[in-house]
Amino acid sequence: MNARWRASRAITNSYIPAESVPTDMEIRMSLQQMVSTSTPQVTAATAPEQAEAECYQRCFDLLEPLDRVRLNRDTHPEGDLLYHSLQVFELARNARPWDEDFLLAALLHDVGKGIDPYDAFQATLTAVQDIVSERTLWFIEHLPLQHRASEGTIGVRARRRLAEHDDGEELRLLAECDSDGRVPGRPVCSLAEAIQFLKDMSDE
Repeated sequence: MNARWRASRAITNSYIPAESVPTDMEIRMSLQQMVSTSTPQVTAATAPEQAEAECYQRCFDLLEPLDRVRLNRDTHPEGDLLYHSLQVFELARNARPWDEDFLLAALLHDVGKGIDPYDAFQATLTAVQDIVSERTLWFIEHLPLQHRASEGTIGVRARRRLAEHDDGEELRLLAECDSDGRVPGRPVCSLAEAIQFLKDMSDE
């Protein structure tokens, strides 16, 4: 809080009402929006290699701070969010090592929890929507619904729509990886190694 007041005083010496000073969450969201708007978008004029490198760098930047996000020990005894994400990635890689869209969804599915814990799902979709394929986005968008389907808390029609989708089996598998990626002490690769694996897939 003191840092926010000092920053405000550096801008103006006038009286600043307490309610006008941005919260930590508002500052974090503004910074995320600045990153999203300042990062060059993929266009026909952008060299493919450069565009791909920028996308993977953004993935890395979204994931790297997650080791400081602690999870509920009752549901996530493994510890921090980055470790969970890497566990889900490892399980997904063991199951579908050839499916880049699927692996990206496994790695990025929870990044919003490091941006806005009060609306992590929407924060995740906003953060990744311009750096992943439509298929990867579909996996991430429908993962919570698949969890509910697995728990039997949605209707028969909704479950059928998921099951009959072209990627319904992969979505069910992703939900299993998400649920199983919560083991304390499980060996995982590093974040840099995960990103490099995905880069190598794109280069093949």
